This record gives sequence, structure tokens and C-alpha cells, in this order.
Amino acid sequence: MLLEITARRAVADDVVELALSGPDLPGWAPGAHVDLTLTPDLVRQYSLCGGGPDHYRVAVLREAAGRGGSAFVHDRLHVGELVEVGLPRNTFPLVDARGYLFVAGGIGITPILPMIDAAEAAGADWQLLYGGRTRSSMAYLERLDDPRVTVQAGGLLDLRAAVAGIAQAPGAAVYGCGPAPMLDALLAACPAAHVERFTPVEVDLPERPFEAVLARSGVTVQVPAGTSLLTAVEAAGIDVLQSCREGTCGTCEAVVLDGEPEHRDSVLDEADRADGGVMMVCVSRARGPRLVLDL
Repeated sequence: MLLEITARRAVADDVVELALSGPDLPGWAPGAHVDLTLTPDLVRQYSLCGGGPDHYRVAVLREAAGRGGSAFVHDRLHVGELVEVGLPRNTFPLVDARGYLFVAGGIGITPILPMIDAAEAAGADWQLLYGGRTRSSMAYLERLDDPRVTVQAGGLLDLRAAVAGIAQAPGAAVYGCGPAPMLDALLAACPAAHVERFTPVEVDLPERPFEAVLARSGVTVQVPAGTSLLTAVEAAGIDVLQSCREGTCGTCEAVVLDGEPEHRDSVLDEADRADGGVMMVCVSRARGPRLVLDL
């Protein structure tokens, strides 16, 4: 979809919000993100933090040590520009629950905002812990003036106390988005928490060669140690929809028809990993000598 930037504003230090507008846009649910094709070789994913039938809203943090996407958004995208935007995809869906504990760190507030709106609309109890380096670096504070919101600028969030409190509410769900140390601490306090990561989990596993049978294409590829499955598939001339190439966006998900995948992504939850029915081919591999994929 080619959408027009119809509004742009700063919502915190080094955070800019864009409104991407067009007619009859596909609907989306809390937790969804979209791909922005900034150049043919520069595609980035951003969480939808709001919108309606005629526009999407995203907020982008300028990453000083990033790979160029955020700098492009901040320096090159202005009102009136046209941007290629992918269909909304959701690897971080909001489950139905009686209550919610939301935990956001920095720009991790972006997918949480629509979740709060949905919880409020459903009449569910909710709480938010929102942390950041400074108040001026924390986006959307003006929308979060609510006694159910705890804002902490600087220091570590008391996640164990928050999780212990929500544990007293049967049927509650915990959601977190933000920097890796915060999410690791949240999962340590609540292994059942739903989390979305902006950076890949570091995996220290040996890489073994394996064979991948691409059932739909009738092609078999050999995947050596040190070569990703995605690279081997592309080298065989098979096109795979992909974006981040680091296991964080979920674009390259493939159905596993046979064999056991070795998951190395930062998208699937434990239930999906145990099921083994899908895998992210950009980073994940095979536990055994062979996989059969619906590619």
C-alpha cells in the first residue's frame, strides 16, 4: 500500500510519530505491526500505536547505534511523502483476560497503548508499569494520566512486586515490550508473560548442517553450518517473504511439514515452539538431519 504521511509530530525526545493515510485501510488488532519500505534495501517494522479506517500511526525512536532505518524516518520522511506500507501482521496478539498487567520500557509503549484501549473498552482491569531513562524520553505520557499507571523515570522497575500483585487476580495476563534486560527480568518473574522484543535473543547453540526439503517447490537444499536456512533457500532461487533477517519480525514464518525445528527466533512463544508447526527460516535451524517445509 502506498500511503501518504499526513501528520508528523515529536512525542518525546528523539521519538517522532507519523500518521500514514489512505482510503479503506485493512483493519488491525492490538499488537500488530507494519513494514515500512524506506528504500528497496531498507525495510523496517514498526508497531501500530493507533489509527483508524483511513490512517495508521507509528512512533519511531531514533537509534544512535541502529542500522539506518530510524535515522531515515527522522531525517527523510516528512508530511506529503509517500511510503510503501505492508499489511498489518500480528505476532503479539492480545488474549482475552479478566485483567492485565502491562509493562513498557521506552519505545516499548507503542504496542501497549492499543492494548490498554482494548482492555478499557472490554471493561477489564488493567495496570501499566512504564519505565524510561527520563520523563522527557517517554512518549505519550500525556495520554497516561491515570491512577492505574505507574511511571518510573530512571532505575529498575519492581517487576516482581507487580507480578506478585497481578497473580492475585485469577485469569490475568501479563504483557511486556521494551529493552531486552527488562523483558528478561519480566520473564524471570513471570514465565507465562507475553513479550515482544525489538532486538534478537542471543542464542549460544552449535550449528549443524542439515537438509531442507521444500515440498511446494520440489527442491531440496543443503544448509551448511554457518549458513542460514533463508540464505540457502534464496540461493536455490526460491523467493521467501522476509524482512528483518534476525528473527524478530515474523515475516519469514514457514510451515513445518516434517522434522523438528531448532527455534532461534524472538517471536514464537513456548507453546508454538513446543508444537513445532512453524519456524522462522531466517535464523532457526533443524534439530535433526532433515526438515520438510511448505515452501
